[in-house]
Amino acid sequence: MLTVQIVLFDGFDLLDAIAPYEVFCAAAMHTDNALSVEFVTAEGARSVTSGINGLKIEASSSLNSEHAGIILVPGASGDVEEDGPDSIPAILGRALKTELTGMIEQALGQKDIVVATVCGGSLLLAMGGLLEGRPAVTNHLGMDLLGATGAIPVPARVVDDGNLISGGGVTSGLDVALYLVERELGPRIAHAVEQLFEFERRGTVWRETGMALKGRFASRNPCA
Repeated sequence: MLTVQIVLFDGFDLLDAIAPYEVFCAAAMHTDNALSVEFVTAEGARSVTSGINGLKIEASSSLNSEHAGIILVPGASGDVEEDGPDSIPAILGRALKTELTGMIEQALGQKDIVVATVCGGSLLLAMGGLLEGRPAVTNHLGMDLLGATGAIPVPARVVDDGNLISGGGVTSGLDVALYLVERELGPRIAHAVEQLFEFERRGTVWRETGMALKGRFASRNPCA
């Protein structure tokens, strides 16, 4: 069974978390229950308040950083103009003071875990020192900060760096989740979810390398 853990923290962006949750739940309907998805936190089961609108979601358990599958980290929802306690940097800063980044660091060291981020989720990991030297993307407003942490900012909708998948702005959560469904479960299921949602994944997923051409196509010069 493929397990998806969507990590919540106080001030998280609602759409960053809900859009992937919906995609994975829809995919589960096409897998004969071979996929499970749950909301988790670093602290365990609790009610978690989202940013700005204050809507609360119940997390069912603690993040298991050794459980094979996908861990998805959303960004924060807050004031983008101010530097006060309700600003996005302040919300991410408070999340950094929890055990979350330590758990994600442990997960990134496991060969059978994929860590995914949406929007400012990559900033949370980068501010915790986890993305140094790694290609990633975040919301366009945070790309300079992402680069300042030592990560390699890539202006793409979705960036695939092996066991790290990152998405750009808020709505890229749909694209990240659909890409992961295709990558882990196959294009048939991803296409079925796209049809259900009447949404087609946007943009080309950035990867450092692609699969080499094989057979008779490998020796053919397409420009000859």
